[in-house]
Amino acid sequence: MLAGGLAACGAEAPAEQAAASEPPPIEQEMPVIGPERHILAFGDSLFAGYRLEEDEGYPERLQVALRASGMNARVIDAGVSGDTTAAGLQRIAFVLDNLDVKPELVIVELGANDMLRSLPPSETRENLSAILDEITGRDIHVSLMGMRAPPNLGLEFQADFDRVYADLAAEYGVPLVPFFLEGIYQRPELFLEDNLHPTPEGIDVIVAGTMDAVVDALPEVEES
Repeated sequence: MLAGGLAACGAEAPAEQAAASEPPPIEQEMPVIGPERHILAFGDSLFAGYRLEEDEGYPERLQVALRASGMNARVIDAGVSGDTTAAGLQRIAFVLDNLDVKPELVIVELGANDMLRSLPPSETRENLSAILDEITGRDIHVSLMGMRAPPNLGLEFQADFDRVYADLAAEYGVPLVPFFLEGIYQRPELFLEDNLHPTPEGIDVIVAGTMDAVVDALPEVEES
């Protein structure tokens, strides 16, 4: 598996609404107590669950894992296959305006399709910054899921692209998962035959590797 192959993230799929060790099995959703925590998963095909069943995508499996841990979580899937950061910027306000309940946290996972198309990292940075402005301007917490560029795109491009996520996380004071695919990128058996998108098992590994970061990014529950 070449790291460069991970950059596609649905760029060739039609746009549509939508840890190195093995993780412990995620239990089925069960009744939980406590206030409902609303999380919006805003990204590309890695959130949309490209070629997976409806209940096998990252947002859906994250919700199951959070509920299995005792949190009354509701995770909304706002992933669109093929989205660049520019496309995400065009729809973020519409998505937020049309939610039934204002989310406490938005998980932003975008940029891989920019990389695939060799778009200037400065454009990726500008678009992600505008997306963060839109979210934080509504007094909503954000967690940023980073992506990394492969060296075959050039060392300068790689350095500039990889720096985008860390710089924005520092600038906005938001938590960062440096590489969303960290747990699986060296494990080809956890990718579909396109070598781009995770299998259901791969999704569960990603969930196990990122769930704690999502929990930490949620605001504290205010005492009633």
